[in-house]
Amino acid sequence: MVQALIDISEHSNRILNILKAKYDLKDKSAAINLMAEQYEEELLEPELRPEYIQKIERIRKTSASRTFKDIKELRRHLENA
Repeated sequence: MVQALIDISEHSNRILNILKAKYDLKDKSAAINLMAEQYEEELLEPELRPEYIQKIERIRKTSASRTFKDIKELRRHLENA
């Protein structure tokens, strides 16, 4: 586990306290971890997620020469991979 000493604004501190209370978290570190996980899930581009890279590699191995007639077909294929 990494330890860090950080400076945050009063507003950010209040937000962390709200998250801590809302999700019954042990401390502000848990609130920061929750925020980081939610940020990753909601805001990071899928290309940056390790699961996305693994999925693309699996697709490349199984269907490298396949062509698709439209974007809907490609999307269905990717979602079912």
